[in-house]
Amino acid sequence: MSNTGTSWRIQGARVIDPFRGIDAVLDVTVRDGVFVEDYDPSLPVVDAKGLWLVPRLTDMHVHFRDPGLEYKEDLASGSRAAAAGGFTVVCTMPNTKPVVDIPSLVEWQKERAETLGLVRIWPIGAVTKGEEGKELAEMYQMAQAGAVGFSDDGHPVADSRIMRAALSYSATLNRPIIQHSEDPDLFAGGSMHEGAISQQLGLGGIPAEAESIMVWRDVELVQLTRGILHVAHVSAPGSLEAVRYAKNKGLAVTAEAAPHHLFLSDDAVREWQYSAVTKVNPPLRPAAMQEALIQAVTSGLIDVLASDHAPHHADEKAEPYDKAPFGISGLETFLGTVMTVFLGRGLLSPLDLFAKLTAMPHQVLRQSYAGISPGAAADFTLIDPGAVWTVDPAAFYSKGHNTPLAGATLTGRAVATMVGGRWTMREQEVLG
Repeated sequence: MSNTGTSWRIQGARVIDPFRGIDAVLDVTVRDGVFVEDYDPSLPVVDAKGLWLVPRLTDMHVHFRDPGLEYKEDLASGSRAAAAGGFTVVCTMPNTKPVVDIPSLVEWQKERAETLGLVRIWPIGAVTKGEEGKELAEMYQMAQAGAVGFSDDGHPVADSRIMRAALSYSATLNRPIIQHSEDPDLFAGGSMHEGAISQQLGLGGIPAEAESIMVWRDVELVQLTRGILHVAHVSAPGSLEAVRYAKNKGLAVTAEAAPHHLFLSDDAVREWQYSAVTKVNPPLRPAAMQEALIQAVTSGLIDVLASDHAPHHADEKAEPYDKAPFGISGLETFLGTVMTVFLGRGLLSPLDLFAKLTAMPHQVLRQSYAGISPGAAADFTLIDPGAVWTVDPAAFYSKGHNTPLAGATLTGRAVATMVGGRWTMREQEVLG
């Protein structure tokens, strides 16, 4: 069957639509790139029996490295990785060269994504100029250009006065500040979680408190400003307590967890024998903290799951552990990882799990989408929930093959991705 065209009939899929709270076997019709209600026997048919159809899978935390660091990843390779992973929307972090801190760079990323036609890119603008933490960037102008939030990710906004001002603007702009929570002084010199394994391996440790101290500070600043805070890649117990406190107070505070923190513990550093594929910031935590994070996702304390896709060149990751860059390439393993952790253990229903990849990112980012409703853009993913597969980084579309999941067996995989009525991936082959 041809992969072209924008009108289709998807038959027999289990539709899991968190936007509308639907979990049922249905036929779905797409005409001219949008969902429609009527049945049209003339449309090409896709037999989706045994597959799940999930609308608007969204990863609100990726690093595509473009402009300036294209040897690690660019918008084209990152978009291919997103389509291969089943995603229809990704939010690109601004720590590029130059930093995305002006409206023209926001516009350029959006225009480039439209040209590529593989995934919708929603840029995140920098909080401060050059991500230097000294002066607020052009937040209003970037919001007007299409930035859906603001972050200095890769660096914390460490200056409390700057963070107070940013949170104050966030309420006015109705855009979240997405904080990379880290106390720079406690973090300095560390390569992995500070604990028994770091001591055994002789590697510099990063205490969990380096993260949680900053989360607590920011929660206090939200109380002061009534701003909008989203805590990126939470990993520490103290951070969870701060988020729980904020939610109990009715503050506009949300949080995300990354799949690698849910699937792996810091024991992976020992198992990989100092390979920097396990080096990530925040670091992999001990098993007890890993389990606490899983329970926080299950209970709803953690609102969103996001990959923190951070590709690097192989030569960089081959450096000694203490010198190699932080980051894991995660787009193409995301679905299988979270489905294995939460569905494989029976911790969440499919509807609750996929809410954290669809409706909740939209809610956090103040973006509207009606799910599988007449007139809504036909963005969806077909997923084989029973697919058992082994992670092979050599098969990644991403330029970054840096993953500690190499060789892992996962259950659940995207088999087709559609954006605006056009297939961008089918049977693990990216189209275009």
